[in-house]
Amino acid sequence: MSSEARGPAANRCSENEWWTPRLTGPLIAAAIVRVALLVVALARCGTNAIISADTPSYLEPGRNLLLHGRFVADGAPDLLRQPGYALFLALTSLAGLPAAALANVILSVFSVILVWKLGRTVFDDDRIALGAAWIFAFEPLSVANSVMLLSETLFLALFLLSMERLTEFLRKHHLRALAAAGLWLAAATFVRPVSYYLPILLALGLFLVLVRVKGLRWKAPAVLLISVLPWLAAWQMRNWVETGYSGFSSAGDYNLYFIGSADVTARAEHRNFIDVRKESGFAGYANPSEQDYLCESYLARHPEQTGWSQAQRLTFMHSEALRVIRAHFGIYLRSYLASLSGLVINPGAGVYHRLLYPNGTGFADSLIAFKSPASGAIALARAYPWVAAEKAAFVVVLLGLYLLAVWGVIWSDMRNACLWLLLGTSLYFFAATAAAVGPEATARYRLPVMPAVCILAAAGIVRPMKTAQTPGT
Repeated sequence: MSSEARGPAANRCSENEWWTPRLTGPLIAAAIVRVALLVVALARCGTNAIISADTPSYLEPGRNLLLHGRFVADGAPDLLRQPGYALFLALTSLAGLPAAALANVILSVFSVILVWKLGRTVFDDDRIALGAAWIFAFEPLSVANSVMLLSETLFLALFLLSMERLTEFLRKHHLRALAAAGLWLAAATFVRPVSYYLPILLALGLFLVLVRVKGLRWKAPAVLLISVLPWLAAWQMRNWVETGYSGFSSAGDYNLYFIGSADVTARAEHRNFIDVRKESGFAGYANPSEQDYLCESYLARHPEQTGWSQAQRLTFMHSEALRVIRAHFGIYLRSYLASLSGLVINPGAGVYHRLLYPNGTGFADSLIAFKSPASGAIALARAYPWVAAEKAAFVVVLLGLYLLAVWGVIWSDMRNACLWLLLGTSLYFFAATAAAVGPEATARYRLPVMPAVCILAAAGIVRPMKTAQTPGT
């Protein structure tokens, strides 16, 4: 493991600083952009603009936990959600849903500081860190998600706290920083279970990085796992005691059955995905606080499961989904790759469309009419030129960030373990999200990757400039 080559003294970071007056600019800019979006969205569309179909599924168990001390939804122990964001939403929404959205905005602005701190720890360069903060302040996906009542913004803040401590450990080998990283990662997993397998992969990475460092090659992975796994095991024990379900979250089985296997079946039988999913018992979003396998529509499709427990129904869904996927694994692989590519390139313009257009234009719904994305894009561009231009602008911004990030990697010292941490966790979120939510992998699920993209994009801007300014290069 090697630290980055030191730049000019003016660009090097002083030790353990969490603030600089130069952060004032990006913080004010981030706050203005996010608060302005929230105000305009509320003024034009009301609170419906900031509520997603998933919001009630967090709000009900969160309020039950806050008011009654039990994490239940629709009268049954909730296995789909975790208490992290549900409790946060329940507390912040006591003063109204706009207050909860404002709390999200504050978290997003705080994440600008975390991006700056993570960037300076990774590259030991103030200009890269400040550039990353400025880019993240205006990054479209983080701005849009900051006003939506969803778990992504809280998850991102906790995840960034964990990554900052991990990079601090990689630089200085302080085990206390590693233990703190594990605790923040556990907290993030209680907000979104997508990071459930990440501690294992991080522990393996630490072992490989520290394999020649006696006293740390085993101790560091152990410290990380000990600071994370007991908390996750405690929640799984709760699930087992209350329902007989041994998993951390039913979201994996739920998505595998209602999304993964339904999509494979639709592709194999050349049918509409939405129709196939309804046939599996998916209740839709008529009552999003309910879990579909508890609803009448599911039991109407599977009357033999009327007397089954939650654990039995989830076991059936898991095994049935795997049976379908194994029978059509080639189709599943193509579906996965399509979901992965969509997750990577989806610019996220649809969120702004929802926030700023109270009645919509029919643009999104019209996509269903076209089987070919190219023909659909051409026809819709003719019908809605302004909306198409907006979406094209978002695509340009996203591709620009990706190109700068690649350039930043090229100009970086590849012996820097912190750089590989950014790249590895980004790949993990891409792969895990595409596997978890399949064709429903919208842009918001890419949010955990965007801080790394912003940091690397800043490096792609600053590093070539520094090289050009250095005499003799």
